[in-house]
Amino acid sequence: MTSPLLSTPGAVSAESPDSGVAAHYGDPAHEGRAIERSSAWVDRSNRGVVTVTGPDRLTWLNDLTSQLTRDLRPGAGTEALVLDTRGHLRHHLSLVDDGVTTWIHTEPGEGAALAAFLDSMRFMLRVEVTDRSAERAVLTVAGPEREKAVAAVGVEDVPARAADDEIDLFLPADRLIAVAEALTATGARPAGLWSYEAHRIEHHRVRPGLDTDDRTIPHEVDWVGRAVHLTKGCYPGQETVARVHNLGRPPRRLIMLHLDGTAERLPEVGAPIELDGRTIGRVGTSARHHELGPIALGVVKRSAPTDAELVVEGIAAGQEVVVDPDTGANAKIDLRRRPR
Repeated sequence: MTSPLLSTPGAVSAESPDSGVAAHYGDPAHEGRAIERSSAWVDRSNRGVVTVTGPDRLTWLNDLTSQLTRDLRPGAGTEALVLDTRGHLRHHLSLVDDGVTTWIHTEPGEGAALAAFLDSMRFMLRVEVTDRSAERAVLTVAGPEREKAVAAVGVEDVPARAADDEIDLFLPADRLIAVAEALTATGARPAGLWSYEAHRIEHHRVRPGLDTDDRTIPHEVDWVGRAVHLTKGCYPGQETVARVHNLGRPPRRLIMLHLDGTAERLPEVGAPIELDGRTIGRVGTSARHHELGPIALGVVKRSAPTDAELVVEGIAAGQEVVVDPDTGANAKIDLRRRPR
């Protein structure tokens, strides 16, 4: 589905998996600065949207996912994972509850699959699951002045998820243009996914299916604490999470790569990360940051030296450690990090 906001002056469409929304609006550097210094709105209307209603919804989600949702306060945004029994990712949920309904957004094209999975797990509980991807559109407002911008446009009736340094609005699809224009009138700048993704990578937030693969476990990619609650009780995949937490040392670890800025290209998702000619990991998402230059997230073997210079598709890359090689409850290690 193509977003109506691609009619915004300067809009250039992104590529898969984000085709249909804007990569940028003509000036990615200034769009990135707006995200960090003032406010910007980002069209993420390609996200899948699922709702869960019914009096059992939060306790039910608590039993199905890695997050403590049982006592989730209305308006408090969080993340959750649906894992398989071996601790590997099935679905990633960005969610908020408004006191009546739990609103979830997930990766583009995944709304129907998530809704089908959740619906299959209802059994006799009082919950209803609905895929609302066609009727709701996620518009994200980011930056230090985001709350002021959102307050000025009159969207009190719209479910909103506040988390990290952004607010996700679950807008009715027919209000997407009007709200975006109202935000622009307040001074919020249109920002495309190039700058949004650069900001996400800078803050080490992985994107499922791009920065992860079918072997990823939560400790490897810094999801513990953010999307995994360690003391909430049983859920599918908990045994793997608990084992790594207690014993430490997941097989792989997340890093951020500072890529050689003289290269004219960015590496492809899944490209090998090499050390002395040997493949030690894979690259996930990459972007050009307005201050840091070309950066990427990657996952490498736990045993890879933390201070090694790496190579990705012929591009030299310094690494910034995100996940400690010995991460776990009892790990205490002083890592040397690459200066930023």
